[in-house]
Amino acid sequence: MKSVNEILGLPSRIAFGSCAHEDKPQPVLRTVVKHEPDLFVYLGDNIYGDTRDMEVLKAKYGKLGAKPEFRQLCAEVAVLSIWDDHDYGENDAGKEYPLRAESKQVFMDFWQVPADSPRRQRAGIYGAHVFHQDSKRLQLILLDTRTFRDPLKRIPGDLPKDSKLKNAYQPDTNPDKTLLGAVQWRWLRRQFEQPADLRVVCSSIQFGHEYNGWESWNNLPAEQQRMISLIRDTRAGGVLFISGDVHWGEISRRQPPDLYPLYDVTASGLTERWHNTEPNRYRVGNVFRDNHFGLIEIDWNREDPKITLAIVDVPGEVRVSHEVLLSELQPPD
Repeated sequence: MKSVNEILGLPSRIAFGSCAHEDKPQPVLRTVVKHEPDLFVYLGDNIYGDTRDMEVLKAKYGKLGAKPEFRQLCAEVAVLSIWDDHDYGENDAGKEYPLRAESKQVFMDFWQVPADSPRRQRAGIYGAHVFHQDSKRLQLILLDTRTFRDPLKRIPGDLPKDSKLKNAYQPDTNPDKTLLGAVQWRWLRRQFEQPADLRVVCSSIQFGHEYNGWESWNNLPAEQQRMISLIRDTRAGGVLFISGDVHWGEISRRQPPDLYPLYDVTASGLTERWHNTEPNRYRVGNVFRDNHFGLIEIDWNREDPKITLAIVDVPGEVRVSHEVLLSELQPPD
């Protein structure tokens, strides 16, 4: 597996995706390779493990590892990974999942995380990488949205007909509930305090969309607001999110007060599709339901680097795109 340490200078093309069933062909990976990204980030549900038997989990990773298209990707493109619920071990699970340490060991070994990596030395799988060239720096932040997350608030079965709640979960306003956990939050503050021009925050679940009743940062609004406040308080410039989970692709744009726009590019469906999509008033452009991957392209040669956000389908056609200048992602004076 090609290491990120083999990347020389600044990545200018970052591909990413999620929701890849190990029993299905994955031709989209060949399309990824044709786009020649510097880096590919797996955003979770990289297999559908869903088990408390670690031998079963290893066998499912083995199926992914044996795929020719996956092997080609790993030979030609540096790969990083975070997990979501299905490769963590159980559907929608958080810190209540009892085998999180054992599952982490399988995860770390399959993705060939170096033995001396800080990701192996602490609870959870979160970590960060910084790439630099001359005076420019790109920071890639890998979040763990499973290991420390408190249980979500389910929707009762007797909702009134005029209720705005739907699907599985509702926002929980309990300020004591956490998504990232105290230690990971302290670590994240330190990352945002480091100098960087562009910061790509990798979250397995969506951050910037409208409430839709599925798993999301929206279900713990105090934690979502904590992220926004942390970016504002540290004056961290250049933050944008990439996410997966929902089995469709879209770009969301939120405009918090006294901050620059926060974009969230959701690429979810390397092999999976969903039977419908949810409304999202923060959506930029269209939603895309067929198999795809996400792509961020950065033109570092411009005085004001241009960032292109895109959803690309299996044949290689850009189906959703949006351009933003790096200067537009800076804290207000």
